[in-house]
Parts: sequence; C-alpha cells; structure tokens
Amino acid sequence: MSYFFDPPARPALPIVGADKLFPVHRVYCIGRNFAAHAREMGHDPGREPPFFFCKQPDNLRADGLFPYPPASQDVHHEIELMVVLGSGGRDIAPAKAASHIFGYGVALDMTRRDLQSMAKKAGRPWDVGKAFDDSAPCSALVRAGEVAEISAAKIWLDVNGERRQSGALDQMIWSIDEQIAQLSQLFELRAGDVILTGTPAGVGPVARGDKLHGGVSGVGEIEVVVT
Repeated sequence: MSYFFDPPARPALPIVGADKLFPVHRVYCIGRNFAAHAREMGHDPGREPPFFFCKQPDNLRADGLFPYPPASQDVHHEIELMVVLGSGGRDIAPAKAASHIFGYGVALDMTRRDLQSMAKKAGRPWDVGKAFDDSAPCSALVRAGEVAEISAAKIWLDVNGERRQSGALDQMIWSIDEQIAQLSQLFELRAGDVILTGTPAGVGPVARGDKLHGGVSGVGEIEVVVT
C-alpha cells in the first residue's frame, strides 16, 4: 500500500571512517544526572530513580550549526556524552548493557530554558523546551571498539573560548550501563536508539554568533556556531 505523500528520510548520523550512516530510532535523555548540575538547577541530587525525557530523531544535527529557535529569549547549552545502541531488548542487566552499545559521540542538549521553566511551574511536559527543531547538535559517531575505557573521561564545553562546563563521566549519578538497564525496563530498546547521558554543571545561555567547542576525552569533539 502506498503513502499519500513521500515520507521524510530517516534521520541518520555519520560514523567516523565509514561510508555508511547510523539510522536513528529514538532519542532518550536522562535528567539531572550530574549532582552539581542538579544543585545548580535547584534540586537534591540524591540517588532517586532516574527520570527520562525524549527528543525527536530529527532534532539531531551533525553539520556544526545551531539555528537559534523562535519563541525563546533564554536558550541554554548542555554538553553530553551520546551513546548509541546497535542492539536492544527489554530488561537488560547492567552487566550486559555494554554489549548493546554500537558507539559514542558528543552532543548538545540545547534547551529553551524559559519555556522549560514555565512548563515545570505548570506541571506540564518539557517538549517545547527540549524537543524543538535542531535542538541536538552532535558529532559523528565513533565505534565502541575504537574507544578506550571512558567511565572517568573528561567532558567539557567552551563558549567563545571561555570554559563554561567541565566535569568527568564518573561524576554521573547513574552510569551508562545503569541508564541502559533502567531504560530497558520502561521501553523495548532497539538498534538505532540514542541516549544523551546528562550534563555537568555550568549550563548557561547562548546568543547568535556564539561559537561552542566541547568534547569528551577519548570520544571526540564538537564545534557548533549559533546562527
């Protein structure tokens, strides 16, 4: 049976050293996964059950540009490690989680903070603050087998040459393996799923013309211009 109109191309990400693209299924994000960031957002960083929200697959953008979105006067940067899955399932044990990882990248969870704050106060979903067009600039992917142990890797972001965010992955409240395990209890994970694993403290506003440069040691770097 045919469609009424041609469906859009499936979102996909480049892979370093490969001539094939990584097709994206879903994009999951974990909230307040670094204690210092939780505190700066006014929350207790205790090890309560993690919570997740989603961006849309076509929010990912790997061309180094971030168009400043409409309807907001306060857009913030959040640098994150991006984990992508090559296989999935339900009720994955933490000890088995790494076997499902295809690779890693670096991403920005750009946030319309003013709209997110209004949604929080009203007890509403965060979609307008998090899942807007082009809200996840990202790097190309690196295969997991090409990445050394990253559990304590440094993560950082500079804006116009000034260090804004700095931390390490061992500061995450929930580890990569635990995040995969927890998500698999809520959803059937699949090949193509993307997980943004949380941001360190230091989030802040961006403006048109800003140049963002960040990275995760051992994984890669990202350079983004706000247009």
